[in-house]
Amino acid sequence: MKHSSAVKTSKGDRRLPKVIGLEYAEKVISGELITCEWIKKACKRFMSDLSRTDIKFDNVAAKKAVTFFKYVPHVKGELGGEPIKLELWQEFFIGNIFGWKKGENRRFREVYLEVARKNAKSTMLSAITLYSLLCDNEPGSEIYSAATTRDQSKVVFDISSQMLRQSKFIKGKLGNYKTSIFTNDGSKYEPLSSDYNTLDGKNVHMAVIDELHAHKSRDLYDVIKTATGSRRQPLIVSITTAGYDRHSICYEMNQYTKRVLDGTIQDDTFFGLVYTIDDGDDWKNENIWVKSNPNLEISVKIDDLHQKSKQAIEIPSSLNSFLTKHLCVWTESFSRWITNEAWNACNGTVTTEELIGQTCYAGLDLSTTLDVTALVYVFPYVIPGKLAILCRFFIPSDNMRKRIQRDRVPFDVWVRNGYVVATDGNIIDYEEILRQISNDMATYDIREIAFDRWGATKIVQSLQQIGFDSSKDTYDRKLIDFGQGFASMSTATKELERLVLSGEIIHNENPVLKWMMSNVVVSQDAAGNIKPDKSKVADRIDGVVALIMAIDRCSRAIGEENCLVTFV
Repeated sequence: MKHSSAVKTSKGDRRLPKVIGLEYAEKVISGELITCEWIKKACKRFMSDLSRTDIKFDNVAAKKAVTFFKYVPHVKGELGGEPIKLELWQEFFIGNIFGWKKGENRRFREVYLEVARKNAKSTMLSAITLYSLLCDNEPGSEIYSAATTRDQSKVVFDISSQMLRQSKFIKGKLGNYKTSIFTNDGSKYEPLSSDYNTLDGKNVHMAVIDELHAHKSRDLYDVIKTATGSRRQPLIVSITTAGYDRHSICYEMNQYTKRVLDGTIQDDTFFGLVYTIDDGDDWKNENIWVKSNPNLEISVKIDDLHQKSKQAIEIPSSLNSFLTKHLCVWTESFSRWITNEAWNACNGTVTTEELIGQTCYAGLDLSTTLDVTALVYVFPYVIPGKLAILCRFFIPSDNMRKRIQRDRVPFDVWVRNGYVVATDGNIIDYEEILRQISNDMATYDIREIAFDRWGATKIVQSLQQIGFDSSKDTYDRKLIDFGQGFASMSTATKELERLVLSGEIIHNENPVLKWMMSNVVVSQDAAGNIKPDKSKVADRIDGVVALIMAIDRCSRAIGEENCLVTFV
């Protein structure tokens, strides 16, 4: 479906106002504007969503929000006192928040913006709070600017307060005190610090969080989210630069945004933009700085970036600060091992009927009794030239809700659709796993199960009782004790990488395995050996570890028979 920046009316001559955000999306997708891959994906999502019928883009609502900015002034810097003029990227951001509707209410409930310093984040956030207070038609609304300290929480609030005092259009319409702003219908706007117990009893309509990377825990965010439950269209907006802590709520939001944008996770209530440089970009190249700084040469001066980049080159200790604050690079994050695009290229389906009676090799990653256990089968002979993958995942039902809420992963949907088995209780029921393996033995020719010896003693004994043997002299139904160090994992990890990149894997589009693959980063030792590193990721990769073990056993067996894969 082709969209133009103006909508033609039935009379032919008269044209409606342009669709807010569309010009930006078109210029990004065409390459006229230089942006990173995540902004391109956000624009493609916007364009695609315009064709949907279950949601709608209310251009009048979007234009109303964008127009509001003309009535509030800048309060700092050389533009102080002048009306705010939104750039195209800001129109896109604001228009998405307030234009998309699900029924009569806002579609998006959570918003995340990651962009470098000096790109007018706080100014935009301050005006958003005033717009929500005045124009959301939510009587008795409660709006908060939240931060780790009282002083930081007042940054956005104080800018809003100054805007209110200096705007000749709004002045006098709101009660304005140093500690709160309120309206005649009982709505109020206050700063809020990370003493999150003060949220008890609050009924949040909107909360804005500036510099989310500074939050040491996710407690404040979680309590705010809980406090929005009774509102018809609540909104949480977080704006930040990149940071350092990969186990923070901010990094979780960064990763969640990327998974929504690349389609790994479907979440129609979430909107996010990440302005950063792309993998492989030379950070010293000034031509790519605009990817992280959409306001370059407007509120961000390139001469200032030149000075800071020169300092980063000459003083190594300054580099991390330049990368995180001015290019939005998470300096302690690691690149994905296998890209979503490469994994998607291995989409394909092998039916259950095609697998009946076929030889396979399994990897079993028991993880902990409190979390996900993965059982992955690899079938070498079903489709010529390819390996087929079949996954079994297990999670304790009592802990599933916590994982959904804290990690924003749809385990309930996966259970409902048969991709995950929820075992009774708050720990993994190994008997359920054993029953599954017993059933699979009746359906498939399971030659080997590789397992990590850690915590596996009991289930190994049970597997031996149902016909598996750990003897090195026995071939049929063998148990393989598989180490998790570089020596054991490297060859199979490299082989899985090769199989994916060459398209020799069929993974049946399993969403759980796709999610886990998107979490994987690898470590490398001095000899060039690699392996998945669980210590460097916040989310689960158990299915990938099990797959690597299964690939190892499968490749060794068929390598001996000179079939399909040459194992290197």
